[in-house]
Amino acid sequence: MRHLDEIVIHCTATTGDTRGDVGVDEVRRWHTSPPRNWADVGYHFLIRRDGTMEAGRPLDRVGAHVKGHNQTTIGIAYTGGIDPETGEAEDTRTDEQKETLFDLLIALRRIFPTIRKVSGHRDHPGVRKSCPCFDVDAEFGFLFE
Repeated sequence: MRHLDEIVIHCTATTGDTRGDVGVDEVRRWHTSPPRNWADVGYHFLIRRDGTMEAGRPLDRVGAHVKGHNQTTIGIAYTGGIDPETGEAEDTRTDEQKETLFDLLIALRRIFPTIRKVSGHRDHPGVRKSCPCFDVDAEFGFLFE
């Protein structure tokens, strides 16, 4: 198993309604098709609107979710992130997504005690996105202190 020290949270940049509730297989198609042509889906986990967690890239494989920071991180995405009315970036997580994300973070922290940080995609240098559309550290940072 590779060394892990951080979890990075993402959104799929789809609408926060049923139209934007994509599964890991669809995201895998986005990531493995032109122009990206990646080997697999970039995220290790995807959380659907109903709170269902889907496995993506295996944890023992380096993800493709935050340029320059993939070697020691786990990537988790939730479906949504775009307001269906305005088309603007927004925290569209359902209560079920929030609960699953919290539970997953707790589990990963227990399994991998070397993980000492959780962040949002937007928190990394050079990222010019709103993803994941909420303040990850304010919501979950206490879990990794």
